[in-house]
Amino acid sequence: MLRVLELLINFLLIMGMIIFLMQGGFAFLEAGSVRSKNTTNILIKNLLDAFISGISYWMVGYAFGFGDGNAFIGYSGFALSGVEGSSYAYWFFQYVFAATAATIVSGAVAERCDFVAYLVYSSCITGFIYPVLTHWAWSSDGWLLVGFTDGPIEITYSDFAGSGIVHCAGGVAAFVAAAVMGPRIGRFDKETGNPVDIKGHSVPFAALGGFILLFGFLAFNGSSQGAISSAGDGVAVATAVKNTVLGGTGGAFLTLTLNRLKWIGDSTWSFLTTLNGCLAGMVAVCASCNQITTYGAFIIGIIGGVMYMITTWTVLKLKVDDPLDATAVHFGGGVWGVIACALFSTEFGVLYHWDKRSALQLAWQLAGLSAIITWTATLSFIMFYTLKKVRLLRVSFEFEMKGLDIPKHGEPAYPAESYGHGWGETGDALGFMVENLRHKSPTINTKTSGSPEVDSLNKLNSSVSTINTMVQNGSTETVPEKQEQTKF
Repeated sequence: MLRVLELLINFLLIMGMIIFLMQGGFAFLEAGSVRSKNTTNILIKNLLDAFISGISYWMVGYAFGFGDGNAFIGYSGFALSGVEGSSYAYWFFQYVFAATAATIVSGAVAERCDFVAYLVYSSCITGFIYPVLTHWAWSSDGWLLVGFTDGPIEITYSDFAGSGIVHCAGGVAAFVAAAVMGPRIGRFDKETGNPVDIKGHSVPFAALGGFILLFGFLAFNGSSQGAISSAGDGVAVATAVKNTVLGGTGGAFLTLTLNRLKWIGDSTWSFLTTLNGCLAGMVAVCASCNQITTYGAFIIGIIGGVMYMITTWTVLKLKVDDPLDATAVHFGGGVWGVIACALFSTEFGVLYHWDKRSALQLAWQLAGLSAIITWTATLSFIMFYTLKKVRLLRVSFEFEMKGLDIPKHGEPAYPAESYGHGWGETGDALGFMVENLRHKSPTINTKTSGSPEVDSLNKLNSSVSTINTMVQNGSTETVPEKQEQTKF
């Protein structure tokens, strides 16, 4: 028995660590999808997800989600009081799921969300909004999991890895946040209302983040079995991983193809669209990846890609600005995933059984989905609208136009002074600045002081001369400006 417990603890810890790496995936994906002037800002927000979620989930979130309570909410185990050491691995495992749900929102409000607002909404989502949902669906006394009986038929909500609980909820919160906050400056044409493309600064960064997320998804879905030591656990984990791959494959293939069609997409083989379609397909199979066939997973992924494309189009028509398409990936894929579980499950799916049991299961899945959307949308709207009214939701016009990295954090992701070298004109950034200033102000006499322009130019001249002399002499000591330079 002790060996079984140790095996379970190790399984949850290792899988939780892999899922935690998804925070890095979100960070790179979002950093590559925003403009360079906001890179540090989006990175620190993803970093703080882990810490804010850690505090809020430790203090209250875990208690609300998995503490003893009633059918609606738990109310024991605050700050892990009374929780035994053998349950710490389970706390960590659930914590990384909560952090994932909160991170979904950060992409939808990128480049314009105030830092204080981020701290508030991240705490509220991981401390209350999300934990209550997990209590409903994953706690033994939650009303969705308890379900109901109709004679010999027992109906319970089925959401194996969180298509509804994690992704749909995160997508709803993301949409509400983006809608209340408003679009980025210049995102929609003032006269026509048509969307104006604002491209991110690094496709390679987005690609790196995407691949990390795909890797993490395998653990995210596979580990939702919650055990590895009992008979059948290994097969269940392998089935979930296999179906996750096929779901992502279906979503990627569909979006790649549709985007190539000129009457649907932009007639290109788009990497970013394909990546989001793959993620939407994986989101869609979360709910049922342990109980569907291989071809079922592929079909669910394909329709997940369709849902992504439709949701993206709908969000733009509503003039809601979601820079990362978080709503389309997580809400579109999540909604379809909850419904698909009732259709494609080999245990009770409508497409396999077509009986009263399958019909009731579909109805309960829809009831759960409605509850998740209503709960998340209501509380998210109250939270974000309140932040907007107290002027804490969005940064100022000046900060948004100039970028958030320097005024908010003092750390530009790509500082100009770190580029260039001293081995020629093309690399001499400081020399280029001097020459550029000279060309702009040819009448300035650099020997005469008394104006800011002249003083700045003289300082730059002095710096260039000093650096060039140091390089020529191979010395790190300060050399007087007028010292004769030695040729190599």
